[in-house]
Amino acid sequence: MQDVQETAAWGDVEPEAAQRLLTAGVEAFAERGYHATTTRDIAGRAGMSPAALYIHFRTKEDLLFRISRVGHERARGIIAAAAESEGAAGERLARAVRAFARWHAEHHTTARVVQYELAALGEEHYAEIVALRRDIDRLLRGIIEDGVRDGEFAVADVPGTALAVLSLCVDVARWFSAAGSRSPDELGELYAGLVGRMVAAPGGRDAGSSSQK
Repeated sequence: MQDVQETAAWGDVEPEAAQRLLTAGVEAFAERGYHATTTRDIAGRAGMSPAALYIHFRTKEDLLFRISRVGHERARGIIAAAAESEGAAGERLARAVRAFARWHAEHHTTARVVQYELAALGEEHYAEIVALRRDIDRLLRGIIEDGVRDGEFAVADVPGTALAVLSLCVDVARWFSAAGSRSPDELGELYAGLVGRMVAAPGGRDAGSSSQK
């Protein structure tokens, strides 16, 4: 049976058969790894014939690319929404971290494939995903740079700090379990607070202390 949360990740993908194949691909890649997964395995999990997969995706790599592209576009949207929102840099950073960590928890199986199967992509597809990742990094760095400029953050290495923050959130996908002690919302709040204390200027308010959900 396909996981409801992971199926929901593809809710705006059409047609419905493509949604089923994306969900099945995520499950198979997460369980067996890209190279050990066959198109027959993916189609079987989706309740379809192997030939049906090729109606929607040219190759197994094309399916992985679609998973990775949609996942990275969602991630970019989360960071962009926070970066472009109103409020001080600390509030925007807290929004970004809270939502980014929460997404990686809610869709941990999808996120695991999105983040850890990049090496299986072809050269052209890999380059497109790298461009999306650079854009995500640029948006987060922009928030941190705003905080440094305004005296709200004390950060000597902005690129390194942005990388650390993104890595902290991305790693959630590796270990998160729905049966664990924290919900995705609780984890998002925890991480927003941790990052706020990481970047806060001495004597200043924690970056996430006054942020709202």
